[in-house]
Amino acid sequence: MTMVGCHKAADSGAPKVAFLLSTLQEERYQKDKQYFEDAARKLGLAPFTLAADNDNARQLSEVEDALARGARVLVIQPTDSAAAGAYVSKAHERGATVVAYDRDIKNGAVDYYVAHDSFKVGVLQAEAAVKATGGKGNFVILDGQSGHSVATEIARGYYSVLQPLIDAGKVHVVVEKSHDSWSPEQALKTVEDAIAKTRGDIAAILANNSGMARGAVQAVQAANLKNVFIAGADADAANVQSVCEGKQSVEVLKAIKPLAEKAAEVAAQLAKSGKLPSQESASAGAGVATKTPVAAVPVELVTADNAKRLVIDSGFHSAAALPACK
Repeated sequence: MTMVGCHKAADSGAPKVAFLLSTLQEERYQKDKQYFEDAARKLGLAPFTLAADNDNARQLSEVEDALARGARVLVIQPTDSAAAGAYVSKAHERGATVVAYDRDIKNGAVDYYVAHDSFKVGVLQAEAAVKATGGKGNFVILDGQSGHSVATEIARGYYSVLQPLIDAGKVHVVVEKSHDSWSPEQALKTVEDAIAKTRGDIAAILANNSGMARGAVQAVQAANLKNVFIAGADADAANVQSVCEGKQSVEVLKAIKPLAEKAAEVAAQLAKSGKLPSQESASAGAGVATKTPVAAVPVELVTADNAKRLVIDSGFHSAAALPACK
Protein backbone atom coordinates (compact mmCIF):
# COMPACT_ATOMS: atom_id res chain seq x y z
CA MET A 1 0.00 0.00 0.00
CA THR A 2 1.31 3.40 -0.96
CA MET A 3 0.62 6.07 1.60
CA VAL A 4 1.93 9.44 2.55
CA GLY A 5 1.53 10.53 6.14
CA CYS A 6 0.47 14.00 7.20
CA HIS A 7 2.77 16.59 8.70
CA LYS A 8 2.63 16.39 12.49
CA ALA A 9 1.56 19.99 12.73
CA ALA A 10 -1.35 19.32 10.45
CA ASP A 11 -2.51 16.32 12.50
CA SER A 12 -3.45 18.29 15.61
CA GLY A 13 -7.14 18.88 15.29
CA ALA A 14 -7.14 19.37 11.52
CA PRO A 15 -9.88 17.47 9.63
CA LYS A 16 -8.46 14.35 8.02
CA VAL A 17 -9.01 13.95 4.29
CA ALA A 18 -8.09 10.81 2.34
CA PHE A 19 -6.90 11.06 -1.25
CA LEU A 20 -7.49 7.62 -2.76
CA LEU A 21 -5.84 7.24 -6.16
CA SER A 22 -6.30 4.34 -8.54
CA THR A 23 -2.53 4.23 -9.06
CA LEU A 24 0.69 6.14 -8.54
CA GLN A 25 2.49 4.13 -11.22
CA GLU A 26 1.92 6.67 -14.02
CA GLU A 27 3.90 9.89 -14.14
CA ARG A 28 0.95 12.27 -13.88
CA TYR A 29 -0.43 10.86 -10.63
CA GLN A 30 2.68 11.86 -8.70
CA LYS A 31 1.66 15.42 -9.61
CA ASP A 32 -1.93 14.85 -8.45
CA LYS A 33 -0.68 13.69 -5.05
CA GLN A 34 1.73 16.58 -4.60
CA TYR A 35 -0.67 19.32 -5.69
CA PHE A 36 -3.62 17.93 -3.71
CA GLU A 37 -1.65 17.48 -0.48
CA ASP A 38 -0.02 20.90 -0.74
CA ALA A 39 -3.34 22.64 -1.34
CA ALA A 40 -5.13 20.66 1.36
CA ARG A 41 -2.53 21.55 4.00
CA LYS A 42 -2.75 25.24 3.09
CA LEU A 43 -6.51 24.99 3.57
CA GLY A 44 -6.07 23.57 7.08
CA LEU A 45 -6.63 19.89 6.34
CA ALA A 46 -4.62 16.83 7.30
CA PRO A 47 -4.38 14.86 4.04
CA PHE A 48 -3.05 11.37 3.47
CA THR A 49 -2.78 9.48 0.17
CA LEU A 50 -3.38 5.82 -0.63
CA ALA A 51 -2.96 4.15 -4.04
CA ALA A 52 -4.57 0.87 -5.11
CA ASP A 53 -2.42 -0.15 -8.10
CA ASN A 54 -5.62 -0.44 -10.19
CA ASP A 55 -6.92 -3.22 -7.90
CA ASN A 56 -10.63 -2.98 -6.96
CA ALA A 57 -10.33 -5.15 -3.85
CA ARG A 58 -7.34 -3.18 -2.65
CA GLN A 59 -9.15 0.12 -3.09
CA LEU A 60 -12.12 -1.14 -1.09
CA SER A 61 -9.70 -2.08 1.70
CA GLU A 62 -8.14 1.38 1.52
CA VAL A 63 -11.57 3.02 1.80
CA GLU A 64 -12.17 1.04 4.99
CA ASP A 65 -8.69 1.98 6.24
CA ALA A 66 -9.30 5.68 5.54
CA LEU A 67 -12.60 5.62 7.41
CA ALA A 68 -11.00 3.78 10.33
CA ARG A 69 -8.36 6.54 10.47
CA GLY A 70 -11.12 9.11 10.85
CA ALA A 71 -11.19 10.71 7.41
CA ARG A 72 -14.12 13.12 7.12
CA VAL A 73 -13.88 13.37 3.35
CA LEU A 74 -12.76 10.73 0.86
CA VAL A 75 -11.53 12.11 -2.47
CA ILE A 76 -11.58 9.01 -4.66
CA GLN A 77 -10.25 8.28 -8.13
CA PRO A 78 -12.02 4.93 -8.57
CA THR A 79 -10.28 1.87 -9.96
CA ASP A 80 -13.69 1.01 -11.44
CA SER A 81 -16.47 3.57 -11.71
CA ALA A 82 -19.28 1.05 -11.25
CA ALA A 83 -17.71 -0.94 -8.41
CA ALA A 84 -16.98 2.25 -6.48
CA GLY A 85 -20.66 2.83 -5.72
CA ALA A 86 -20.21 0.63 -2.65
CA TYR A 87 -17.54 3.00 -1.32
CA VAL A 88 -20.03 5.86 -1.13
CA SER A 89 -22.44 3.84 0.99
CA LYS A 90 -19.67 2.85 3.40
CA ALA A 91 -18.52 6.46 3.72
CA HIS A 92 -22.00 7.83 4.31
CA GLU A 93 -22.66 5.19 6.98
CA ARG A 94 -19.63 6.55 8.84
CA GLY A 95 -20.68 10.18 8.41
CA ALA A 96 -18.03 10.92 5.76
CA THR A 97 -18.59 12.57 2.38
CA VAL A 98 -17.21 11.48 -1.00
CA VAL A 99 -15.72 13.51 -3.84
CA ALA A 100 -15.26 11.60 -7.10
CA TYR A 101 -11.92 12.66 -8.58
CA ASP A 102 -10.97 12.46 -12.25
CA ARG A 103 -13.51 9.66 -12.87
CA ASP A 104 -17.18 9.33 -12.06
CA ILE A 105 -18.49 6.99 -9.38
CA LYS A 106 -21.63 5.26 -10.59
CA ASN A 107 -24.38 3.49 -8.61
CA GLY A 108 -23.79 5.70 -5.60
CA ALA A 109 -24.98 9.14 -4.51
CA VAL A 110 -21.55 10.77 -4.67
CA ASP A 111 -21.48 14.20 -3.03
CA TYR A 112 -19.36 16.04 -5.62
CA TYR A 113 -17.44 15.35 -8.83
CA VAL A 114 -14.21 17.08 -9.90
CA ALA A 115 -12.82 16.07 -13.28
CA HIS A 116 -11.33 17.15 -16.54
CA ASP A 117 -13.77 17.47 -19.42
CA SER A 118 -13.10 14.00 -20.84
CA PHE A 119 -15.65 14.37 -23.64
CA LYS A 120 -13.68 17.41 -24.85
CA VAL A 121 -10.47 15.35 -24.85
CA GLY A 122 -12.05 13.04 -27.42
CA VAL A 123 -13.43 15.93 -29.45
CA LEU A 124 -10.05 17.69 -29.64
CA GLN A 125 -8.23 14.52 -30.67
CA ALA A 126 -10.80 13.56 -33.30
CA GLU A 127 -11.03 17.07 -34.76
CA ALA A 128 -7.25 17.21 -35.12
CA ALA A 129 -7.25 13.75 -36.73
CA VAL A 130 -9.93 14.74 -39.24
CA LYS A 131 -7.98 17.87 -40.15
CA ALA A 132 -4.74 15.92 -40.61
CA THR A 133 -6.26 13.07 -42.65
CA GLY A 134 -8.77 15.03 -44.68
CA GLY A 135 -11.51 13.14 -42.87
CA LYS A 136 -10.87 9.77 -44.47
CA GLY A 137 -9.00 6.52 -43.96
CA ASN A 138 -8.62 3.70 -41.46
CA PHE A 139 -8.70 4.73 -37.81
CA VAL A 140 -7.60 2.78 -34.71
CA ILE A 141 -9.10 3.65 -31.32
CA LEU A 142 -7.23 2.69 -28.14
CA ASP A 143 -9.68 2.89 -25.24
CA GLY A 144 -8.67 2.81 -21.58
CA GLN A 145 -9.83 0.24 -19.09
CA SER A 146 -13.36 -1.03 -19.56
CA GLY A 147 -15.69 0.43 -16.92
CA HIS A 148 -13.83 3.74 -16.51
CA SER A 149 -16.01 6.77 -17.07
CA VAL A 150 -13.05 8.70 -18.51
CA ALA A 151 -12.51 6.10 -21.24
CA THR A 152 -16.23 6.07 -22.00
CA GLU A 153 -16.43 9.86 -22.26
CA ILE A 154 -13.30 10.23 -24.40
CA ALA A 155 -14.67 7.63 -26.81
CA ARG A 156 -18.01 9.44 -26.87
CA GLY A 157 -16.11 12.57 -27.84
CA TYR A 158 -14.43 10.68 -30.69
CA TYR A 159 -17.70 9.49 -32.14
CA SER A 160 -19.41 12.86 -31.83
CA VAL A 161 -16.91 14.04 -34.45
CA LEU A 162 -16.32 10.85 -36.45
CA GLN A 163 -19.80 9.33 -36.75
CA PRO A 164 -20.93 11.45 -39.73
CA LEU A 165 -17.73 10.49 -41.57
CA ILE A 166 -18.19 6.84 -40.61
CA ASP A 167 -21.78 6.92 -41.85
CA ALA A 168 -20.59 8.47 -45.12
CA GLY A 169 -18.07 5.66 -45.58
CA LYS A 170 -15.09 8.02 -45.42
CA VAL A 171 -13.66 6.94 -42.04
CA HIS A 172 -13.40 3.28 -41.08
CA VAL A 173 -12.69 2.28 -37.46
CA VAL A 174 -10.77 -0.90 -38.22
CA VAL A 175 -9.87 -1.69 -34.61
CA GLU A 176 -11.24 -0.42 -31.28
CA LYS A 177 -10.22 -2.10 -28.06
CA SER A 178 -10.20 -1.50 -24.30
CA HIS A 179 -6.94 -2.02 -22.40
CA ASP A 180 -6.53 -3.19 -18.80
CA SER A 181 -4.80 -0.60 -16.64
CA TRP A 182 -4.51 1.59 -19.76
CA SER A 183 -1.50 -0.57 -20.63
CA PRO A 184 1.09 0.74 -23.14
CA GLU A 185 2.22 -2.84 -23.77
CA GLN A 186 -1.32 -3.97 -24.62
CA ALA A 187 -1.80 -0.91 -26.84
CA LEU A 188 1.43 -1.75 -28.67
CA LYS A 189 0.06 -5.24 -29.41
CA THR A 190 -3.30 -3.82 -30.52
CA VAL A 191 -1.61 -1.48 -33.00
CA GLU A 192 0.68 -4.26 -34.24
CA ASP A 193 -2.42 -6.37 -34.91
CA ALA A 194 -4.12 -3.44 -36.66
CA ILE A 195 -1.07 -2.89 -38.86
CA ALA A 196 -1.09 -6.58 -39.82
CA LYS A 197 -4.85 -6.53 -40.46
CA THR A 198 -4.68 -3.49 -42.74
CA ARG A 199 -1.25 -4.22 -44.23
CA GLY A 200 -0.08 -0.91 -42.83
CA ASP A 201 -2.97 1.16 -44.19
CA ILE A 202 -3.69 3.27 -41.10
CA ALA A 203 -4.46 6.97 -41.24
CA ALA A 204 -4.93 7.76 -37.54
CA ILE A 205 -4.61 6.30 -34.06
CA LEU A 206 -6.55 7.88 -31.18
CA ALA A 207 -5.36 6.85 -27.70
CA ASN A 208 -7.18 7.65 -24.47
CA ASN A 209 -3.93 8.42 -22.62
CA SER A 210 -0.22 9.11 -23.06
CA GLY A 211 0.94 5.61 -22.19
CA MET A 212 -1.12 3.94 -24.90
CA ALA A 213 -0.04 6.61 -27.39
CA ARG A 214 3.58 5.66 -26.62
CA GLY A 215 2.71 2.05 -27.46
CA ALA A 216 1.20 3.25 -30.73
CA VAL A 217 4.30 5.30 -31.60
CA GLN A 218 6.51 2.29 -30.90
CA ALA A 219 4.44 0.01 -33.14
CA VAL A 220 4.26 2.52 -35.98
CA GLN A 221 8.01 3.20 -35.88
CA ALA A 222 8.83 -0.52 -35.79
CA ALA A 223 6.67 -1.02 -38.90
CA ASN A 224 8.37 1.99 -40.55
CA LEU A 225 5.01 3.57 -41.37
CA LYS A 226 4.92 7.24 -42.35
CA ASN A 227 2.30 9.96 -41.91
CA VAL A 228 0.19 8.13 -39.30
CA PHE A 229 -1.64 10.63 -37.08
CA ILE A 230 -1.23 9.65 -33.40
CA ALA A 231 -3.01 11.39 -30.51
CA GLY A 232 -2.62 10.88 -26.77
CA ALA A 233 -3.84 12.54 -23.58
CA ASP A 234 -2.25 13.50 -20.22
CA ALA A 235 0.79 15.22 -21.77
CA ASP A 236 3.43 12.96 -20.21
CA ALA A 237 6.90 14.39 -20.83
CA ALA A 238 7.94 11.58 -23.18
CA ASN A 239 4.87 12.17 -25.33
CA VAL A 240 5.24 15.95 -25.56
CA GLN A 241 8.88 15.40 -26.51
CA SER A 242 7.67 13.00 -29.23
CA VAL A 243 5.23 15.62 -30.49
CA CYS A 244 8.03 18.16 -30.77
CA GLU A 245 10.22 15.57 -32.52
CA GLY A 246 7.45 14.74 -35.00
CA LYS A 247 7.06 11.12 -33.86
CA GLN A 248 3.59 11.78 -32.40
CA SER A 249 1.03 14.26 -33.75
CA VAL A 250 -0.75 15.78 -30.73
CA GLU A 251 -1.33 15.38 -27.01
CA VAL A 252 -4.16 16.76 -24.88
CA LEU A 253 -3.01 18.66 -21.80
CA LYS A 254 -5.09 17.86 -18.74
CA ALA A 255 -3.56 20.33 -16.33
CA ILE A 256 -3.20 18.63 -12.95
CA LYS A 257 -2.70 21.61 -10.65
CA PRO A 258 -6.15 23.19 -11.14
CA LEU A 259 -7.80 19.77 -10.92
CA ALA A 260 -6.09 18.78 -7.67
CA GLU A 261 -6.48 22.23 -6.13
CA LYS A 262 -10.19 22.31 -6.95
CA ALA A 263 -10.62 18.90 -5.31
CA ALA A 264 -8.81 20.17 -2.20
CA GLU A 265 -11.06 23.26 -2.07
CA VAL A 266 -14.19 21.12 -2.31
CA ALA A 267 -12.86 18.73 0.35
CA ALA A 268 -12.05 21.62 2.69
CA GLN A 269 -15.55 23.07 2.44
CA LEU A 270 -17.15 19.68 2.99
CA ALA A 271 -14.85 18.85 5.92
CA LYS A 272 -15.24 22.16 7.70
CA SER A 273 -18.87 23.09 7.05
CA GLY A 274 -20.48 19.84 5.98
CA LYS A 275 -22.18 21.81 3.22
CA LEU A 276 -21.83 21.24 -0.51
CA PRO A 277 -20.01 23.93 -2.49
CA SER A 278 -22.16 25.59 -5.11
CA GLN A 279 -22.15 23.83 -8.46
CA GLU A 280 -19.65 25.50 -10.79
CA SER A 281 -20.51 23.81 -14.03
CA ALA A 282 -22.42 20.81 -15.28
CA SER A 283 -20.64 19.36 -18.27
CA ALA A 284 -21.82 16.57 -20.49
CA GLY A 285 -18.15 15.69 -20.68
CA ALA A 286 -18.09 14.87 -16.99
CA GLY A 287 -20.49 12.02 -17.65
CA VAL A 288 -22.67 12.48 -14.58
CA ALA A 289 -26.28 13.26 -13.91
CA THR A 290 -26.93 16.96 -13.45
CA LYS A 291 -28.11 16.38 -9.88
CA THR A 292 -24.47 15.78 -8.91
CA PRO A 293 -22.50 19.01 -8.36
CA VAL A 294 -19.70 19.10 -10.92
CA ALA A 295 -16.53 21.09 -11.49
CA ALA A 296 -15.27 20.34 -15.03
CA VAL A 297 -11.67 21.48 -15.58
CA PRO A 298 -10.80 22.58 -19.17
CA VAL A 299 -8.35 20.69 -21.43
CA GLU A 300 -6.12 21.95 -24.28
CA LEU A 301 -4.65 20.49 -27.47
CA VAL A 302 -0.82 20.38 -27.49
CA THR A 303 1.03 20.61 -30.80
CA ALA A 304 4.68 21.13 -31.68
CA ASP A 305 3.90 24.80 -32.24
CA ASN A 306 2.33 25.51 -28.82
CA ALA A 307 4.07 22.93 -26.60
CA LYS A 308 6.54 25.41 -25.13
CA ARG A 309 3.81 27.87 -24.17
CA LEU A 310 1.30 25.35 -22.84
CA VAL A 311 3.60 22.82 -21.21
CA ILE A 312 6.95 24.45 -20.36
CA ASP A 313 6.01 28.09 -19.74
CA SER A 314 3.09 26.96 -17.55
CA GLY A 315 5.42 24.85 -15.40
CA PHE A 316 3.73 21.54 -16.24
CA HIS A 317 7.10 20.16 -17.37
CA SER A 318 10.59 21.64 -17.23
CA ALA A 319 12.46 22.79 -20.32
CA ALA A 320 15.14 20.23 -19.48
CA ALA A 321 12.57 17.43 -19.80
CA LEU A 322 11.57 18.64 -23.27
CA PRO A 323 14.73 19.58 -25.16
CA ALA A 324 13.01 19.31 -28.56
CA CYS A 325 10.30 21.82 -27.63
CA LYS A 326 11.68 25.26 -28.42
